[in-house]
Order: sequence, then C-alpha cells, then structure tokens
Amino acid sequence: MRKMGIMLIACSLAGGAVSVQARELRENDRYMCSWGAGTAARAQELKLSGVSRYAARQKIQSYKFNKSWMRMMAMGITEQTYDSRSRLKPAVIRQGFYQDCVRYKLTRK
Repeated sequence: MRKMGIMLIACSLAGGAVSVQARELRENDRYMCSWGAGTAARAQELKLSGVSRYAARQKIQSYKFNKSWMRMMAMGITEQTYDSRSRLKPAVIRQGFYQDCVRYKLTRK
C-alpha cells in the first residue's frame, strides 16, 4: 500500500513537471505540439476504425491547412501512426505525443 502511495506521488510530481515545462515553451512550440498531438490522435482513430492508409492520405490531401509545413507534417505523422503496431486509444496517443514533443522542444533549447 505504501508503494502505491509513493508511485501516485511520483506520477503527480512528474505530471506537474511537464505542465511547468510547458509554460516555459514558446507559444509557437506549444501550438505545434498540440497540433501534432491532435493529428496523431486523428490518424490513430482512422487506423483503428479500419480506414486504409491510402484513404487516410487522401483525407489529408483534402484538408485546408493554415501553415505551409502542416500538410507534410500531417502526412509524416499519419505514416508513422500506420507503421506502428500500437492499438492504444487516440486519447493516449495524443497525450504521449504531446509530452514527447514538449520534452523534445525543451531539450533542444
């Protein structure tokens, strides 16, 4: 029981550290991580619902993007998602992608 309490405290501290680190990011970096996480979650939804890789690519081509880098980034994220054997729920993918992106952006500084 004591180990469980310690693990919960450690997890909450780790989660707090990520949220504090997120505040240190530039607004553009936070936006990019959030957008990428949403894209990964949507790609996972498509994959889990049985949409083919080709159909997912066609959907991306039909979207209108605000910035020039978004289309190629969305294609890359979708490709990586389809290459993965993961069957995790999209919400878990979104959270993991965001945390990894924030960690990457902070270590890059």
